[in-house]
Formats: sequence, structure tokens, C-alpha cells
Amino acid sequence: MGKNQAIEEAEAMDEFAGLGLVDEVLGMIKTGKEANVYLCSGGSRAPAPLLAAKVYRSTKVRQFADSAAYTPGRREEWHRAGMKRREMRAMEKRSRGGRELSFALWVSAEYETLRLLHRAGADVPAPYAKTQRAVLMQYFGDADTPAPPLVDVELAGEEAHALFARALENIELLLANDRVHGDLSAYNILYVDGGVRLIDFPQAIDARFNPNAQPFLERDIVNVCHYFARYIDTGDAGAIARRLWTRFLRGEL
Repeated sequence: MGKNQAIEEAEAMDEFAGLGLVDEVLGMIKTGKEANVYLCSGGSRAPAPLLAAKVYRSTKVRQFADSAAYTPGRREEWHRAGMKRREMRAMEKRSRGGRELSFALWVSAEYETLRLLHRAGADVPAPYAKTQRAVLMQYFGDADTPAPPLVDVELAGEEAHALFARALENIELLLANDRVHGDLSAYNILYVDGGVRLIDFPQAIDARFNPNAQPFLERDIVNVCHYFARYIDTGDAGAIARRLWTRFLRGEL
């Protein structure tokens, strides 16, 4: 970890501490190209004794895979959110201020997506707070061991059927709320108490506005089917995606 990144992450934790939400950083849960996730003990105003803090890397070092593919349709979202034209132009021109604003919007996008989906009943972490570079959310696991991703879990046949069905139900619930995860796989579906929890939503797109929504939806379903196919017959992933997309277009979700 670079010096600047360490400073940024410490500042993010200080902001949560100042709100009474975080008392202490207990350790690292996960490290990635775009963000690090830390286990924290809750402060005096925390909703739980243990929390997860996802701290994004600065605009100089963090990269969202294929980010250009996630961008179409964002302008409509920005407009609906009341963003000023000069701010949108700055992001499109990728000026320094525009890059900083874009970075803050990526962080905010994950927080707002989690709020939307959690209210809708999806199996996602409850979001608690955000800053310009971090999101504080529900933690799954105990003080010693975080909940594992599905890729690290061996399932029994009956359990695999139930979890596969629930994963597809979540994908459908996302789409019913106009969202496609866009990067879903067994690496970012957690195994929690015999169930699943979907995580990592900064790149989630609005299916109403992004022309890449259908291929992203199909890729998500293909990835999920690929994992569960080692245990059960998942059926044709492409056909599952096409049926779901057709129902979305018809307003049947």
C-alpha cells in the first residue's frame, strides 16, 4: 500500500469515527484493485458491533475493469439526480475536478444501489454511511473469520439447488429494480448461514439507460451457472437470461 493511499484510508476511517460509527479497525477483510475492505468494531452510534468499511483507492491508482462499458446511460442518471451541466461536462472532459467528481460518484453509486436493493429485500449488505471515498456497511462473519465467497465453498447437491435458485431470485429482484450487477460471479457472492449475499456493486448499471445491460445480465447469469454447474444441472444460462430480459422489457417483473 502506498503512502498516499494509507493516508486516504486513515482519513476515511477518521470520518466514520467522528460520526461515532467506527471505534477501531480490526483488520483487512479483502483487498482489490479498486478498493480495500476492512473489519471495524462499531462505535457508540454503530448499528452493529462489527462493520465492514470499503475504502476506494484514489483516482490515480484505482481502475474499474472495462469502465467505459459501464458509462453509457450515466448521463441520464446524473441528469435525474439534478447534476449541473458544467459538472457533467467536467467529467466527460476528464479534467482533474471531473475525475474527482467521477470518483465520488462511483462511491456514491454503490451506497445508493445498496440502499435501493436492501429496501427491496435483496440479499445484500445493509449500507450504513458513506464518505467521498468509503462506504460503511453490514459485515458477515465473526471477529476471526469473514463469510467466505462461494468460490471457496463446497456444497451438497440439495443445498446447491436452493442457493442457485436464490441467486437467480436476487438477479431477478435486481432487474425488477432496474439494476444489473454487471460483474457478478462466485467471487462476490458470499456464503452466509446457509444462504447467499451479493456484494460489490460500484459498477451496477441502470438497465433502463445502459445499452450494455442485456449482455451484462447474460454474463452475470453465465457466471453464476458456471459455478453451480459443478453440482447441479443449471439449464441454459443464455436462455435464462433471455427470458428474464424479455420479462423486464414487458414490465412483468
